[in-house]
Amino acid sequence: MTDGACVPARFDMYGVRRDTSRDMCAATGVPGARGAGVTQGAAELYFYRDLLRMWTAREIKVRYTQSVLGAAWAILQPLSLMLMFNAVFSYVVRIPTDAIPYPLFSYTALLPWTFFSASISFAVPSLVQNMNLVTKIYFPREILPMAAVAAGLIDFLIAALVLVVMLAGYQVPLHRTVILVPVILLVQILLTLGVVLFASAVNVFYRDIRFVVPLAVQLWMYATPIIYPTALIPEHLRWLYMLNPMAGVIESYRDVVLRGAWPDWNGLGLAAVISAAVCAAGYAYFKRVEWQFADFI
Repeated sequence: MTDGACVPARFDMYGVRRDTSRDMCAATGVPGARGAGVTQGAAELYFYRDLLRMWTAREIKVRYTQSVLGAAWAILQPLSLMLMFNAVFSYVVRIPTDAIPYPLFSYTALLPWTFFSASISFAVPSLVQNMNLVTKIYFPREILPMAAVAAGLIDFLIAALVLVVMLAGYQVPLHRTVILVPVILLVQILLTLGVVLFASAVNVFYRDIRFVVPLAVQLWMYATPIIYPTALIPEHLRWLYMLNPMAGVIESYRDVVLRGAWPDWNGLGLAAVISAAVCAAGYAYFKRVEWQFADFI
């Protein structure tokens, strides 16, 4: 390091970093190390893509280590909530579902919601929980929360098999509209990444976040059409309600999977725009403060 500037990192023929100049810059707060920027960060993340895959595999393994049921928990969580909601909202308080069996109605929403909430739960504390790695070696720190989201996506795909079985059991055909499921899922992933990148970074500086996040997720759930349909929201308030991007995502899943209809393009489009903005803003904030993590963890 010379004249307060960061020495460029050096790699060997295998692409392994052979110096710690980037770590030294980040730890000492040299201005040149601050805020790598979204474009540079994305390029670096691509360079470390193998590490992201390996850390995702580790995240899945650790999550179910010494667990009796293992990956079955990915299915049991949305399934148990569906059974509870079905008991309450099918027999005690009847919720209109447009002739869709309530178990299907609720499970189709709980499946993506569980992915969203579980990703937040595991990703937000990921930086603090891996403080030894963050302070000792260099790698793109966003790999830690992103791996938690990727592991949650695997759980989502496993739990989706139950939905396929339920559709067959209720004799609901697979409509051609299901081809849009990957598009809706992409919108949801963008939103999830934006939320966890921002919240995990803030959690490094303010540990109160670990108390705020569960409450915020619980309130967010009731502000999303999981238990009830969007049609129950008064028309004059629906535009405000749809500013919640998960509302557009959940209703779009129901449209393409259960109703065999194309989604409300206005609602899905609004969700996509908001999700992309949240993802970009969350990542930009993460990269801007990343250099400070080692001083606070």
